[in-house]
Amino acid sequence: MGPAAGEEAEAPAGSALSAPRLVAAAREELGAGRRWRLPAARALQLAGEVLAVAAGLKPALLYDCGAAGPAELRRYLARLMEAGLAPRRLHLLGAEGSALLLHPGLARRRLAAMLRAHPPPFMDVSAGRQCPGLCGPVEAETIRGHLAALLAHLGAAEATTAGPVSSSEVVPTGWNLCTIMGVLLGYPAAYTFTTEEGAENCLGLTPLRVFTVQASCPRIRDGLRVQIYSFSIPESLCTELKEVLDTWCDELKQAFSAQSDFVDLCISSEVVSLPAVAL
Repeated sequence: MGPAAGEEAEAPAGSALSAPRLVAAAREELGAGRRWRLPAARALQLAGEVLAVAAGLKPALLYDCGAAGPAELRRYLARLMEAGLAPRRLHLLGAEGSALLLHPGLARRRLAAMLRAHPPPFMDVSAGRQCPGLCGPVEAETIRGHLAALLAHLGAAEATTAGPVSSSEVVPTGWNLCTIMGVLLGYPAAYTFTTEEGAENCLGLTPLRVFTVQASCPRIRDGLRVQIYSFSIPESLCTELKEVLDTWCDELKQAFSAQSDFVDLCISSEVVSLPAVAL
């Protein structure tokens, strides 16, 4: 039996996707009633980023295309699933107005791995420091406590929710969201700083090695390059974190070889220095 009148047929998982359908889903569900119109290129990038999460290439993405709330995001994801883009289960996590889309299993494994990591890959860039450095044991243990609480939250949310897209809201009392986001987004090392100084940091004019990961997604459109990761590590800490970075690259390559949605993986880096860095 075919789809009812007015319904869109669901595309088979792994098949080529309709770019106009993906653009329409973003514009109609995320931009309805607003003056701005999401550019088609950004809509396809967003679809590619969602697919990267569903394919297990990254544990989460931070939604930053506008003021859409959980209801709009759930409708958008439902449209993507109808189009055959993300057949796997996904989780929407809200935290102080931010919205993250998670691959539940990968996000939990990432949190658990950071809890076990020694030395902990948390980079202290507090404004009072002369230069970045790895966190001390007391600060690291505090961060671990926050990660453990988030891991328990996600486990409980998944255990009590059915359906292809689950959602929950976490209250990050006392957490440094910059650090938590860095972990959830799958970065090999996360920035942290004393919150008493606001978001100020010591990264101004500090040489930073910026890592970028891109891949082609012919399922969405021939020639479409999707940025999967972009993060920085202070150049002065790259030697100390070499094993962490090498392990992260190896795990990413393994995940890439286990999927078929993306091709032509490119991991690049360059050193930059900026007058000020916002985290």
